[in-house]
Amino acid sequence: MRRKLAAGNWKMNGRLADLDQLDRIMAACPAPAADLLLCLPATLIHPAAARVADHALRIGAQDCHQAGAGAHTGDIAAGQLMDAGASAVILGHSERRADHQEDSATVRAKAEAAQAAGLIGVICLGETLAERDAGHTLEVIGAQLDASVPDSATGAVTVIAYEPVWAIGTGRIATTEQIAEVHGFLRARLIARFGAATGGAIRLLYGGSVKPDNAAQIFAVTDVDGALVGGASLTADDFCPIIAALEAS
Repeated sequence: MRRKLAAGNWKMNGRLADLDQLDRIMAACPAPAADLLLCLPATLIHPAAARVADHALRIGAQDCHQAGAGAHTGDIAAGQLMDAGASAVILGHSERRADHQEDSATVRAKAEAAQAAGLIGVICLGETLAERDAGHTLEVIGAQLDASVPDSATGAVTVIAYEPVWAIGTGRIATTEQIAEVHGFLRARLIARFGAATGGAIRLLYGGSVKPDNAAQIFAVTDVDGALVGGASLTADDFCPIIAALEAS
């Protein structure tokens, strides 16, 4: 059985004072039935990891460099993130692909670096509205999956997050039928590539304006193993109901 995962992405938000939200999440979920992960700005990883040391809540990062060290000013290596207290890292988010022109080959190299450092790689895939309207969703998602996910991927070190670009931060969400189509496609493609055991063990998250009022219907979809939550992960008031819906699914 794949264990459910509620992952939050704070993006470029949060200061030290905002870490009291972690205390509220831990208090609301003293013994969570799902895995909990918050991917924070790099400046907050070390203090946050120390803060949650005695709880199941884990801290992640939002990107890493594909090199282990070197002359890459402003970048952070996967091993440095691990050293700071991270246990996972988001890779290939659409905002990285768009803002920093990251292609799937780069995402794959970063995923390999994350795995080598002992981090779980949360690899993001997603189509634009123009690609969906043109009927190319599965073609785009399939190509991203094939090129972004390393051959060494397993359920222990890899998570796939389907985040339709047109639904991130827009208030729009894919219909349950659209989510089911993509997640079913991803599961079948993973099994075809890695075999039933490994391909069936990799968790698939949905991301794209997941909120307390739509979480339950999303989590009822087959092959949705949790969510990668953006804005609604910034506060315990929004994130905890999503966790509760996942635990009840």
